[in-house]
Amino acid sequence: MAVSLEQPHLGQDDAPASLGRNLTYGLLDNLGRAIVTGRFDSEAFPTEAELAKRHGVSRSVTREAVKMLTAKGLLSARPRQGTVVQPTSSWNLFDTDVLRWLLERQFSVDLLKQFNQLRVAIEPEAAALAAQFATSEERKRIGDGLDRMAAAERGEDDTLEADIAFHVAILRASNNPFYAQFRDVVSTALRTSIRFTNRIKGRTASVADHAAVRDAIDARDPDAARRAMRHIIGDVLTLIDDAEKP
Repeated sequence: MAVSLEQPHLGQDDAPASLGRNLTYGLLDNLGRAIVTGRFDSEAFPTEAELAKRHGVSRSVTREAVKMLTAKGLLSARPRQGTVVQPTSSWNLFDTDVLRWLLERQFSVDLLKQFNQLRVAIEPEAAALAAQFATSEERKRIGDGLDRMAAAERGEDDTLEADIAFHVAILRASNNPFYAQFRDVVSTALRTSIRFTNRIKGRTASVADHAAVRDAIDARDPDAARRAMRHIIGDVLTLIDDAEKP
């Protein structure tokens, strides 16, 4: 997952306005992106007093932002060592902020492959569960997502948002709270994955392939739903593998 990238500037002249209206979340986003992109790989993480001075905010704002980064696994406080950046293995990769910062780094095909390997372990089973347990209203939402994808092909909707709506609707329709909680992770990471695959293929996702998933769910056929979803994600993994070849 090693990549080279431009590092954000964290000079002492940073103005509070650059953090947006919510100073805590603005500082959280600024520092989180800096940590993920390696800004502090070769230097110590600043103290709360230093952060407050650099960004022109109160100590309470910096303290809260540091607490939030600690909860996400990016930082830890150690006796006599102060606050230190944690190794990547400690980061909560299911946290949507962490995932977003990772995906905003210089593009990594390895990260994209790893994400889709996770998808192929989750979404086909979610589709199979949806075929068994989805309510009529949930099946309608899946159909609405597919309709949006068809409309997007005609230039009447956003292709990215329509595709995401379809996949999230299936996760919800699984009626399994553990699968459903992947919706934010899938939604966040799909934004990069779909852009990448669409750029390679020169077209948007196949409506017909997605319709096969919808039809299998409507037919209450778990095996067919599983196969159809696995085909969609398998196609993505094949594209990524092809992109990695010299």
